[in-house]
Parts: sequence; structure tokens; C-alpha cells
Amino acid sequence: MNDKQILLNNLDKIHTTEMGAERIKKNLILRTDDVVEYCKNKISDEKCNTYKTGKNYYCEIDNIKITINSYSYTIITAHIIK
Repeated sequence: MNDKQILLNNLDKIHTTEMGAERIKKNLILRTDDVVEYCKNKISDEKCNTYKTGKNYYCEIDNIKITINSYSYTIITAHIIK
């Protein structure tokens, strides 16, 4: 099974901390309070490039990169790709 499929199979486990949510909101300049749902929608998009390096999954789509811990499925951060 490839990295994207593993992540999609565990989509319901994806979460973040309160601090993580604030960091993601600031980094991506989001107006929504539900950053986890926003990230899940991006991850689920068929155009999303998902790969695993070390202990993290990386999801790249629409000039953003989302970092997710592969053991806990915690969204660590997200950045705009420059």
C-alpha cells in the first residue's frame, strides 16, 4: 500500500493540538477555525502529492505543504511553499 493510501485509510485519526491549529491558521492565513477539516480536505484531494520521509508524511497541494506525524497522525504544521 502506498503512503497516500495509508494516510487516507487513517483520515479519521488525523488531528492537531490547540497550538498546532493556531500555527497552521497563521501560516496558511486561514479564516476557518476548523483547520483539521481544511487539512483533511486538502489531503483527500486526488491532486495532493503525499509521501513519507522518516517519521512524517508530507502532503503538497495548491502551494501548501502539510506535515503529519506518521505514528500519531498529528498535523504538526503546514506552510505555504514559496
